[in-house]
Amino acid sequence: MKKVLIIGAGPAGLTAAYELLSRSNEYEVTVFEESGVFGGISRTVNYKGNRMDMGGHRFFSKVPEVNEWWEKMLPTQGALPYDDVVLGRTATVKEGGPDPEKTDRVMLRRNRLSRIFFNNKFFDYPISLKWETIRSMGFGTTIAVGFSYLKSAVFKRKEKSLEDFYINRFGKKLYSMFFEHYTENLWGRHPSEISPEWGAQRVKGLSIRAVLKDVFGKIFHKKNRKVETSLIEEFAYPKLGPGELWELTAAEVEKMGGTILKNARVTGIRKDAEQRITGVVYEKDGIEERMDGDFVISSMPVKDLIAGMNDVPEEEKRIAEGLPYRDYMTAGVLVPTIRLQNRTKIPTLGGIVPDDWVYVHDRSVKMGRFQIFNNWSPYMVKDPEHSVFVGLEYFCNEGDEMWSMSDEEFAKMAIGEMTKIGLIEDPGEVIDSHVERVKKAYPAYFDTYEEMDKLRAYLDTIPNLFPVGRNGQHRYNNIDHSMCTAFEAVKNILSGKTEKDNVWNVNTEKEYHEEKSEKESGGKRP
Repeated sequence: MKKVLIIGAGPAGLTAAYELLSRSNEYEVTVFEESGVFGGISRTVNYKGNRMDMGGHRFFSKVPEVNEWWEKMLPTQGALPYDDVVLGRTATVKEGGPDPEKTDRVMLRRNRLSRIFFNNKFFDYPISLKWETIRSMGFGTTIAVGFSYLKSAVFKRKEKSLEDFYINRFGKKLYSMFFEHYTENLWGRHPSEISPEWGAQRVKGLSIRAVLKDVFGKIFHKKNRKVETSLIEEFAYPKLGPGELWELTAAEVEKMGGTILKNARVTGIRKDAEQRITGVVYEKDGIEERMDGDFVISSMPVKDLIAGMNDVPEEEKRIAEGLPYRDYMTAGVLVPTIRLQNRTKIPTLGGIVPDDWVYVHDRSVKMGRFQIFNNWSPYMVKDPEHSVFVGLEYFCNEGDEMWSMSDEEFAKMAIGEMTKIGLIEDPGEVIDSHVERVKKAYPAYFDTYEEMDKLRAYLDTIPNLFPVGRNGQHRYNNIDHSMCTAFEAVKNILSGKTEKDNVWNVNTEKEYHEEKSEKESGGKRP
């Protein structure tokens, strides 16, 4: 029996383990997880019955294999969840699906609303052409935005940076209002220093033209209209947060005979003279151990993978050492209510704003986004009728001033900013808070990233190594993309294929339409 060693129990690693064990009985699978929890950045933290989603994760995909996989693990709701029932809201249900009031193993269907908070006002994300947008901007600013976009449409910039990418699609005025500061806050670098590839991957075909096309598609009731990633209106979400999916997957892996080693940090990758990996070195309970294997599927950061590998050429070692990441801190804050007024037509428990998350573009605070966990799922909050659990998100670098704060110092700072932007009136309203840190949450597209192709070429010379997932490929993947890299890696192992183009080519297409028609998805609206 051949041994497959999988580094990381996040979406890519656990998907790979499940696929291998469910498709063949010829492989012995061991998963190494550095932490004591599953899901990586897609984990869910349960704090006294109130749950935090690390980063916010909407579940939607255009890939049938992914949607079938999710449906198998967490079937789509067959009845409405608690808040939809109480408020008389509608959502997609699937005939014969589970009732979220009676079981936890269920995928909810949730309304998508994410907005920008700028100058103490809400703006649609992406920017829409509604009357509310024009009123909030002001007529003069709206005209300036329009002419700025027309200028950018006529005089296209050569796209050497993310700044060029945004200005070509939105105009300089809109870019300066809604992209420049937020992007610099997120990455710690000005958009002019970041590769345009990040925009091509994350923003895809989104632009003012795409917004106009979507508006007119709605006006003329165009059937089967294609919808850009950021324009989808409904998404799937596990009842108890994204971590629920990966906890279930881990349990299934173990049922099928797989081994998952928690708190086991891989520190070394051993190669022989023929450049084949022979095994890994890992630390567990303070003891260094080694395990031999025939294949390695790695979702650990490329920087760490190369650092732990023997006989790496100096050039490739330099590139790996220079790969940048952005780290992440969040404060989960429990309050009786939030003070922002709900001016939408969407009813909510307690009358709170209905957003899943909000992008903060206020230059007077360091906060990047805030999530309202009640709106992801009413089951994320212990008492959703009388309390609101908010996640205040900050981007930082491991070891910097913010990262080095104590939990108490960070929570105090975040709650102070929560007061400053009007989420609460006084810090004394806070019932409780909890702080979480995530290392290497976001692989960044600057510094030696521009030489990533050279590093990939080197990794491809190792025939039994398959880098997968967000950090494994140093690519800003969504959950479904990370899963697809695992699907492809497993297909290669099962077929004996050593070329890895199919693994690396996931999430490189220019268009990414993620909404299916109701007929295709099998859903209906009651």
